[in-house]
Amino acid sequence: MFEILKREELAGGTVILNEISAPKIAKKARPGQFVILKANETGERIPLTMADTDPKKGTITIIYQVVGKSTALFKTLQVGERYQDVIGPLGRPTEIEKVGKVVCVGGGTGIAVLHPITRGLKELGNHVIAIIGARTKDLLILEEKMKLASHELHVCTDDGSYGHHGFVTDILKQFLEKEDIKLVVGIGPVPMMKFLSQLTKDYGVKTIVSLNAIMLDGTGMCGCCRVSVGGETKFACVDGPEFDGHLVDFDELAQRLESYKEQEKLAYERFQHECKLAQ
Repeated sequence: MFEILKREELAGGTVILNEISAPKIAKKARPGQFVILKANETGERIPLTMADTDPKKGTITIIYQVVGKSTALFKTLQVGERYQDVIGPLGRPTEIEKVGKVVCVGGGTGIAVLHPITRGLKELGNHVIAIIGARTKDLLILEEKMKLASHELHVCTDDGSYGHHGFVTDILKQFLEKEDIKLVVGIGPVPMMKFLSQLTKDYGVKTIVSLNAIMLDGTGMCGCCRVSVGGETKFACVDGPEFDGHLVDFDELAQRLESYKEQEKLAYERFQHECKLAQ
């Protein structure tokens, strides 16, 4: 169970794709839901939203960026090896409805989360415009998949190395000004979702974001993933991970995500040192 059947290194090896055998999860999973993975007995529990599922093959696909000890440990796992635990599907699935013209905006690894949602909205009969972005062309992921999942795709890079030179909100603003947009789905770094939500609020367009809050048990019991939405405390694992972007306190979320940066840095450095000693 939970064997890695396919492995790809994306974005220069900083982003990893794993297709994992998980038949029961693949059968029930819906767009927007996530799983919690643990590499081994002493590993950390990591929540990751599924980038794809295949009920017939019994597989789920996750895409993650190597940013710390646990994701670095994940990167060491090769095809044929197994995750000790994969728990899910967790969280509320995306409420996919036919509303008309929709814009799906993704940044960084958030594009992986956005992909099944974009595809689902298109399959239901919406006209889907996709906008994806990254810091540079080398860090852009899933361009071809997003092209297939939408009716039109626009690409942005911060440094201008590919597509539009600028931010995803630049392109989004153009569509908000000239089109009758009924829904915006934005998934990516917290600053991107914050400014995207501020922009769409000015135009009165419903906006859904997916929050990557600190998470531990994934069942609502530990309270680690609490976020403020509309002045109320919500748990991202059971009330989300998707929320109304106009109601999310992004400043509080960003502050909480910084809580353990120093400890995470030390753990990553220790892991790298141990790996060097083992070579």
